[in-house]
Amino acid sequence: MPDLPWFVYAMLLAPLGLLLVAAIVKTWQVREARNWPQAPGKVVTSVAEVREVRVSDQDREEGYRLEKRNFANVTYEYAVGSRKLRCNRISIGEDLGNSEVAKQLAKYPAGSIVAVYYHPRHPDQAVLERDLPKGLWGCLGICTAIALGIVFGSAFGLNQSYAYLAHRIARPDLAGLVVGLAAFGAVIALMGYGVRRQASIAARWPVVRGTIKLSGIEQYHEASEPGERRGTEMFGKRVTYTYRYQNVSYTNECARVAAGTPSGFEKMLKKLMSRYRDGATVEVRVNPDNPTEATLDANGAARIAWGMWGIAAIFAALAMFVATRG
Repeated sequence: MPDLPWFVYAMLLAPLGLLLVAAIVKTWQVREARNWPQAPGKVVTSVAEVREVRVSDQDREEGYRLEKRNFANVTYEYAVGSRKLRCNRISIGEDLGNSEVAKQLAKYPAGSIVAVYYHPRHPDQAVLERDLPKGLWGCLGICTAIALGIVFGSAFGLNQSYAYLAHRIARPDLAGLVVGLAAFGAVIALMGYGVRRQASIAARWPVVRGTIKLSGIEQYHEASEPGERRGTEMFGKRVTYTYRYQNVSYTNECARVAAGTPSGFEKMLKKLMSRYRDGATVEVRVNPDNPTEATLDANGAARIAWGMWGIAAIFAALAMFVATRG
């Protein structure tokens, strides 16, 4: 095993650790919910709606930005004793938006009778589903094995590659640079392959009509640099589009511009307006398996893939140059 500092492995495995902790917490909550009493309920509202959610953004002073996402608003009524209550939480899991909206609306149509599970000490807290997604732990186990294999396998492979090159190139002290350049190129090439594959899938998605919506001007401050009292004031605008698929309305964001001066913002806005006009009708390709996922330009991802492959080729050429000419 490569002799790397422990914190290197900790940084690489931190995302996996967070996922496992979240899964443990949710499993504990599900076990608690299994003892919740049950009451009959009735769905009174079952519609798709758009909500603005906070998304982490370290480039902003506030540390977050607002993003529009699609949610299934399934509101149901139930009675506990003499109290008539309402709730719109479907499951124990956190709903981050843009997930299973159509499926949830179809499963819980307005007027349907449902079983409601409520917290015995806080009856206003309730859910319709109190089970973890099927195969969650099996999936996490597979992902854990893959992640460990990638992290430790990559570290071992890079270490072996370094040892191999150190004895076969003119400048052994540059072996680490060669391995690093080649590894970056390989990672970018694999990412390009993933983007290209997704683009080929999106090109076969069904097409529906959509409408462009431009937001008002938003003003915010960038995160300040060390020694600054406050970051630069920014002017921004967002472009979203709405569309309907199988009688359900959705909203997605397709562009966002920002500049630090009014004149710079005006230039960027003119360029943006040349491509997107408020109220314009556009063709939207929709993922039939998850209608919240859509695109206005399926070929755009393919162009990005070619660009990534070009960058990967540059890294490969640099690695070859350093290895052969030092």
